[in-house]
Amino acid sequence: MDLSRFSTDPYWWDGAPPEEARDALPARADVVIVGSGYAGLSAAAELARNGTDVIVVDAEGLGAGASTRSGGMVSSGQKMVMTGAVRGKARGRIAELLADSVASFEHIENLIAREGLDAGYQKCGRFFAAYVPKHFDRLREQGELLETITGVTVHVVPRSEQRRITATDFYHGGIVVDDYGGLHPGLYARSLRDLARRCGARLFSHAPVKRVTRDNDGFSVETGRGIIRAKEVVVATNGYTGKATPNLRRRIIPVYSYQIATEPLPPELMDAINPGRRMISDSQRELYYTRPSPDGTRILFGSRPSFLEMDERAAARNLARRLQEVWPQLAPFRITHSWRGKVAMTFDKVAHMGRDEGVHYAIGCNGNGVALMTYLGHQTALKLLGKTNRSCAFDTPDFPTEPYYTGRPWFLPIVSAWYHLRDGIERKLS
Repeated sequence: MDLSRFSTDPYWWDGAPPEEARDALPARADVVIVGSGYAGLSAAAELARNGTDVIVVDAEGLGAGASTRSGGMVSSGQKMVMTGAVRGKARGRIAELLADSVASFEHIENLIAREGLDAGYQKCGRFFAAYVPKHFDRLREQGELLETITGVTVHVVPRSEQRRITATDFYHGGIVVDDYGGLHPGLYARSLRDLARRCGARLFSHAPVKRVTRDNDGFSVETGRGIIRAKEVVVATNGYTGKATPNLRRRIIPVYSYQIATEPLPPELMDAINPGRRMISDSQRELYYTRPSPDGTRILFGSRPSFLEMDERAAARNLARRLQEVWPQLAPFRITHSWRGKVAMTFDKVAHMGRDEGVHYAIGCNGNGVALMTYLGHQTALKLLGKTNRSCAFDTPDFPTEPYYTGRPWFLPIVSAWYHLRDGIERKLS
């Protein structure tokens, strides 16, 4: 593939770049929200809609973080089922988590429709592909579980029928979930910013939070551009959670994920590679995930290509090679974008909202954050407003970490190398 020239900004920023909002910070607010991603903006809109004086601050441009660096795939409880996050939990607890996961999907669909958000949302379905033959039976079982518990419509696709889903022999069949979809992460973030402002929230960029101090009258939020006094603070920083909230940082494992985008492809080639314009991911431990651009003309492809961190240029070479393993017919075409973003993993593979030393938080998307973080931001706002009639399943005091972990994932290269090794061995033995 042609890698002679490409942008290291996300493809999504072509249509909706991050925004600068460098006005002087106000001295006071009812609530300061740290982070201008989907969770923070969703919380800000709901709070401001109900008369709360809300300020959102971000360390960089508004929308520069992982929310606009994602693949934009929208689903409900599949991540917890397929990653084993619910394994070992009590039946009642599993039901609660999956019920709120399904509610998150319904919430984002209703929000986009009700507010008329320009998010490029399409309910196009998602293909979960078996990386090796033995994964096919596992995916079929997981599909049955998803259908039973969450009510989605699942179709089993044997390898003999795979080419009606995608023109590749790399995979060994899989399942299609009709109910899932995708959106344009940049447009969605911009629409949420517009919504928050219409509701009365104030947004400020380039104001990194250095310290949050609690006293008898509330909080002092010290930023790189001044101090804001607030009655309440909400942290919605996800994979970019930093030293200002050390207890939360100890509970988040920031993991880089990398993506590339091709140039526009001939329509007949797109029709062969992805005739249904579905979202696609596979069953590897270091999975591949891919989708068409919202206009249906390009292929976007993501993974964690190495057990070591790398810059966007090295990642482009690595990802292009993997992309051609799946679709050799893409070899003549150019890569136009290569970017990366931090995903917030947790030790129990579950997202969390709650309160730590008086500070509210909604973090830990585990790579499934478009719908879920929107929902948890909304739920956090309802909690602050006293408008909840039940606790969200993700709102529990149990937010695990590991001894001696401070937020620097020194173990990540070891775990990632093991995942890559296991994936490679399984492929060779299949």
